[in-house]
Amino acid sequence: MKSVEIKETIPCAGEYDVIVAGGGVAGAAAALAAKRNGKNVCLIEKTIALGGLATIGLVNLFVPMCNGRGTQIIKGMAEEFLRLSIKHGFDTIPDEWKSGEPGEGAKTRYVTRFSAPIFIAELTELMHKNGIKLLFDTIITRPVMEDGHCRGVIVENKSGREFYAAKIIIDTTGDADVLYRAGVPTVQGKNYHTFYGYGATLKNCEEALKTGDISKLTRAYFGGCADLYGRNHPEGMEYYKGTNVEDITKYVIDNHIELLNKIKNDDRMTRDVLVIPSMCQFRTTRHIDGDYTLKVEDAYKHFDNSVAAICDFDRRDYLFEIPYGTMVKTGYDNIITAGRCVAGDGYAWDVLRVIPPAIITGQAAGAAAAISIDTDKPIYGIDVNILQDNLSKADVMIHFDDKLIPVDKEQSGEKYDIGHI
Repeated sequence: MKSVEIKETIPCAGEYDVIVAGGGVAGAAAALAAKRNGKNVCLIEKTIALGGLATIGLVNLFVPMCNGRGTQIIKGMAEEFLRLSIKHGFDTIPDEWKSGEPGEGAKTRYVTRFSAPIFIAELTELMHKNGIKLLFDTIITRPVMEDGHCRGVIVENKSGREFYAAKIIIDTTGDADVLYRAGVPTVQGKNYHTFYGYGATLKNCEEALKTGDISKLTRAYFGGCADLYGRNHPEGMEYYKGTNVEDITKYVIDNHIELLNKIKNDDRMTRDVLVIPSMCQFRTTRHIDGDYTLKVEDAYKHFDNSVAAICDFDRRDYLFEIPYGTMVKTGYDNIITAGRCVAGDGYAWDVLRVIPPAIITGQAAGAAAAISIDTDKPIYGIDVNILQDNLSKADVMIHFDDKLIPVDKEQSGEKYDIGHI
């Protein structure tokens, strides 16, 4: 049997102004921004936890949100979420940043780790308190399309197969799943052999007790240990696409066994692996082929339709602006994306995909959705000036100050050891 044919009538379980597909940090920001702009919002998440890679993916690091010289670049909802992540948990903010910007001469960058489980609970409470409809353990199987317009999405969950209608769809799945299935042009990426969980040893416990710092309790346990740039990716191993079931299954099996083999000779009474990721730690699977694609050579360039200025998390000084066109595709009037699905080429995709820019693009997508509905304009054709004004009032830096551009650009780019983010 090569195929089956199924015909059915699917009940409409709800109608919303905005449906956000995927509850990572970008999705949470998009949902919150749309709600704060007066829209009825439903946030659909395939797991039972918000935060995505930042939480269940164990990439629990707000990478640098400054230019490396004491000036904060990324603010808005990224700053709000950072503060939320450490509100009731530990932080690792450098001392010189604890009272605000240290200014010129800063020796560290504005960065912190956080408790992933506590941040999950904080995000749930934040969404719930703001009246956002949450659907957990729910998979979006298909967007319902009519000539470039998405009527809504078909989902599968414990209630069965249902249809949810919406005026605007925001794809923050991280893999551009809704975009791809809606027929929006997308670009396939590649991923390295990276997998790590967290555990504790008796030595870690002693260090935490000695210092009174709970963040010192855990250490990383690796399966694959390729870094951001692909170093330590096994020679001859194909890169992971991360967008098909075979790839995902192979990644999980290989890395579970590899991690296990690495700890088999340890004294089992002196250490434990406390948690491993419950989603693949893929970073660049698939993104929109947007009206514009951000490139590395766009550093220090201003865009009239910028939705935010961001910094390079791994190189001091480098600044970018995110054009609105990286989030939309002309011809698809009510679908927009954010987070890892935003259009970036090569390393520029890496700059866009990490936690702070993902949150900021999520915030922009939620605000844009509200503007599209209020002005009856296609999402790709809204007045970006209105969006910029909206975001500026929410403390988002739209354009960086040219005074922050180094006189000698060749002297910029000092590396920050960011590890396996």
